[in-house]
Amino acid sequence: MNKEFIANEMKALQARICERLEGVDGIARFIEDEWVREEGGGGRTRIIRNGGLLEKGGVAFSAVHGPVSDVMKKQLGLNGNEFFATGVSIVLHPHSPHVPIIHMNVRYFELDSGTFWFGGGIDLTPHYIIPSQAKMFHEGLKKICDKYNLELYEKFKIWADDYFFIPHRNETRGIGGIFFDHQTEESGLSKEELFHFCIELGDNFVNLYNQQAELGRNLPVTAEELEWRNIRRGRYVEFNLVHDRGTKFGLFSGGRTESILMSLPATANWEYNLQPEKESREAKTLSLLQKGVNWVEGNL
Repeated sequence: MNKEFIANEMKALQARICERLEGVDGIARFIEDEWVREEGGGGRTRIIRNGGLLEKGGVAFSAVHGPVSDVMKKQLGLNGNEFFATGVSIVLHPHSPHVPIIHMNVRYFELDSGTFWFGGGIDLTPHYIIPSQAKMFHEGLKKICDKYNLELYEKFKIWADDYFFIPHRNETRGIGGIFFDHQTEESGLSKEELFHFCIELGDNFVNLYNQQAELGRNLPVTAEELEWRNIRRGRYVEFNLVHDRGTKFGLFSGGRTESILMSLPATANWEYNLQPEKESREAKTLSLLQKGVNWVEGNL
């Protein structure tokens, strides 16, 4: 299993996800933007906008290579002279505040020194947290993880809680999910198993999201709920621009800015010192934005 094979499979995964998402949206179609990286490699960014479900979404594939710059060595701690990276990254922003934002990425990284690893994750950011829906999402992730190792879900869930966290707000970005990085054969799974885990996670992405979307997409929406949606989007922007490692890697490695920043919503709001009314749905949501919630048990 070489890097060319992995890249081709990642590209095929992108195509499957886009086809399925068009079916879920029901109206919009993806537009495609193929690009070439001057330093080596390129990618295929697909964007969907103004659909029946999705206001804005992106499914990006890339396979890039080139020298490990001094900036990359310093900022990312890489020990090698040449790198290769491929993967698929997805962010979907729905119209409705009753449908969550979702993110997923799966990736493979290789250095000329022989070092390689897989990474990725999937997390859900509801505008309004509904514990039963959070439970459904985490149960789906646990089912996938358990096929490979019964310890994976708990390990990767804790990792997601720590990763998808906004320190300056002291809150998680949403209800988390799973996150993993620098996974090699020392993790207990073979290279082939790690690869298949990433592909299976990607192939289950649309079903996991559609379960959430169907529960909220047809609910009535008020102006106040739209305002809250945009405020929650603002928190999403803060995390992606300040803390997200994928964003930093893309920018520090000379990646394509348009593709890197496709994760940002079309609109977002920031309100000074916002304090939701006690016992409101907004206040309840904020109270659940914390690490260590056992969503599968659902004792909330």
